[in-house]
Amino acid sequence: MHRVGFLLTHGFQVMAIGTQSVFEIANTVAREEVYSVVNYSLSGGDVRSSLGLSVSTRPIETDTKAETWMIGGTIDPLKTAANSEELAFVRHAARTSRRIAGLCTGAFVLADAGLLDGRRATTHWAYVDVLKKRRPRVQVEPDRIFIADDGTWTSAGLTAAMDLALAMVERDLGSALATRVAQALVMHQRRSGGQSQHSEMLKLSPKSDRVQLALEYARNNLSKPLSVDDLARVANLSTRQFGRVFQAETGQSPAKAVEKLRLEEARNMVERGRHPLEIIARETGFR
Repeated sequence: MHRVGFLLTHGFQVMAIGTQSVFEIANTVAREEVYSVVNYSLSGGDVRSSLGLSVSTRPIETDTKAETWMIGGTIDPLKTAANSEELAFVRHAARTSRRIAGLCTGAFVLADAGLLDGRRATTHWAYVDVLKKRRPRVQVEPDRIFIADDGTWTSAGLTAAMDLALAMVERDLGSALATRVAQALVMHQRRSGGQSQHSEMLKLSPKSDRVQLALEYARNNLSKPLSVDDLARVANLSTRQFGRVFQAETGQSPAKAVEKLRLEEARNMVERGRHPLEIIARETGFR
């Protein structure tokens, strides 16, 4: 059984323990207890999150071990820093485990422990510049949603930690099972670590279901020509009406939005490095 230990400190951001659902559902999909998840703190007992939720934890002891350690972050790492005892344990955990992850601003804990020196890492976009200045030896990549550098993992903010946990499941149990876990969690897609923290879909932020439906169709059919007429039919609007509504809701034309979606997906495929450029161009509609 693969033991996953979560190190929680007072004021931890509650989304950190949300990632436990990924391991829970992996057990359900695999139909066996592949993962055992345990919450720890230095002294044990109840640990209060930034939201006020209290979580029961086991104390860290000399024989405490886990194959994977997940280090939770806080809302503001500038106000809350790990103490020397916590940092000492994190160094010990990195030496004795298979992998260790800093979730969101948990990357600061790994950095302060010296675990990210000379390594690639990321964190929440609001704190990437701070991390660069505080730890110049860390190779901070500001636009990644998660990074796995050997056995040291870091994620961008909040929900990106779910993508990191899902990537761990994929590495442990394979792509097919990870896809089923994502489906069970109703995750819209399995995002690779190279995806931008600022997605084009989020920037467009359509307000109506019709425009949202058209954009979803475009993103799922980037290899097709995707004319404005095509998108208007999906939205069940006339071409003229669709263009007017789309511009009003997103601030740009349908053609420009589709171009940005194509560029984003092409970039992701290039960074994953699994296909030659000819295939990437064909799959993303750059003919």
